[in-house]
Amino acid sequence: MKLTIIETGLVPEPIRASFVDYPGMFRALIRASDPSISFETVSVIKGESLPNPAGLEAILITGSPAGVYDDEPWMAPLMEFIRAAATAEVPQVGICFGHQAIAEALGGKVIKSPKGWGVGRHTYDVVACPGLVAKNCPTSISIAVSHQDQVVTLPPGAEVIARSDFTPYAGLYYAQAPAISFQCHPEFSDAYSAALYTLREDRLGDAAHAAVESLEIPADNQLLGSWIVGFLKSSDQPKR
Repeated sequence: MKLTIIETGLVPEPIRASFVDYPGMFRALIRASDPSISFETVSVIKGESLPNPAGLEAILITGSPAGVYDDEPWMAPLMEFIRAAATAEVPQVGICFGHQAIAEALGGKVIKSPKGWGVGRHTYDVVACPGLVAKNCPTSISIAVSHQDQVVTLPPGAEVIARSDFTPYAGLYYAQAPAISFQCHPEFSDAYSAALYTLREDRLGDAAHAAVESLEIPADNQLLGSWIVGFLKSSDQPKR
């Protein structure tokens, strides 16, 4: 299987030299569960055009500083791309902004949340597990987050699989699209999360220090990576 990563954001410039880019983070996460998956990247944030999704095997949409409501030149084409991929039944994975973009494109609603920034290691209740991960289904997962926007209205056909009081729609599964998406960042290492929170101390205030301290909570990044791989494998079937 080839996974096409849609790059919608860049590592912030002040720390860019110290870390791989977001597609590189995802390659490492996914290869840890399945080294056989190959990758290509389409960087809309760098001006690259989106391909016809019907010709792709699987899609992953990264995080981004942009919001789905922003007037970026690639935003409307991305929404059409997501809808076309769903129509063609090409499996899609969304992380953070990607989670929000899939929800918005498929009929949900995303806003800049009045709850403010979510940062640090957040713990989500696992409220349902699709059959593809039923053998590895804990009661909760803890993963780093960094977001202000949230999905506030579910799209038709979306099932909530992870939630918290702060983020009620933290994980969504779309059986028909097919798609799976999460608000958290399983691709972020603790070193990267700490650097990001420290860099944003001017806007986060005391929450930046608390976010860094929260990284002492054990992370479930690789578990979520295995869920993503399980989803991709279960979707790697001939089109109906």
